[in-house]
Amino acid sequence: MAATRSHTDPGLFGPDSVTWQAHGDPMMWIAGIRALYLQALHPRAVRGVTQNSDFRRDAWGRLMRTAGFVGTTTYGTTEAAERAGARVRKIHTMLGATDPGTGERYGVDEPALLMWVHCAEIGSYLHVLRRSGYPLTDAHADRYLAEHRHSARLVGLDPEAVPGDRSELAAYFERVRPELAAGAEAHEVDDFLREPPVPPLLVPARALLWRRVAHLAYDSLPPYAHELYGRPAPPPATVTRRLRATGTVLRAIPARLRWQLPPKHILSAMARLGPAARPAPYRLGR
Repeated sequence: MAATRSHTDPGLFGPDSVTWQAHGDPMMWIAGIRALYLQALHPRAVRGVTQNSDFRRDAWGRLMRTAGFVGTTTYGTTEAAERAGARVRKIHTMLGATDPGTGERYGVDEPALLMWVHCAEIGSYLHVLRRSGYPLTDAHADRYLAEHRHSARLVGLDPEAVPGDRSELAAYFERVRPELAAGAEAHEVDDFLREPPVPPLLVPARALLWRRVAHLAYDSLPPYAHELYGRPAPPPATVTRRLRATGTVLRAIPARLRWQLPPKHILSAMARLGPAARPAPYRLGR
């Protein structure tokens, strides 16, 4: 059976990509929270968030917009992905931030800042998926990173400058490490992620579910991030066991049920391309 209908646009990545299969996994939500923790450690990047939005009031909206962008660029048509990228680039050109120490004013669309946000996000997706038991080989991981030069282009980066495999990504993180710090803005993000404001009726759920998810995302960060934040994490082997256990539980929820959550990008893609476009780990071997 063909993976797609030949007359229909498969989108930026298409069902034959690693991205198409991997982004259907429920551990992407934990990976997204890890990305937020990591992104906040770049002082210039996190100021672009805290100085241009009240993220404590609109954190859920921001999270859903990010998820919507990832879903659209992964499973939408090429036209929809390009439109989403154009919107992001337009917004970035209008925003700036100020360094409180020097008074320097800079744009949030600086290539170095866009690169950090991109690498922290894509690196987190890849790290959490693999560590939680999603079957990505080293070759799959390199293909995934190479594929995301496309998404980097959408936000305004030169694709050729973006890490395209695991060694290039590791080298990038090594280079940028001296620029990272846990300033006041990073701790504000940390405080929010540990205990986001919710309606009174949801406080028990926050304590029971969200706190565990946020802790797991934090614990999966690299050791230098724990040092910068000043909060220890369990031993790596313990974190890996918890990630794998969480992945097992979440993956046991029927995919069709999980994919009913708005905005239903995967179901829309399957309706457009046919049932053979259904994301599934076993398709990676084809």
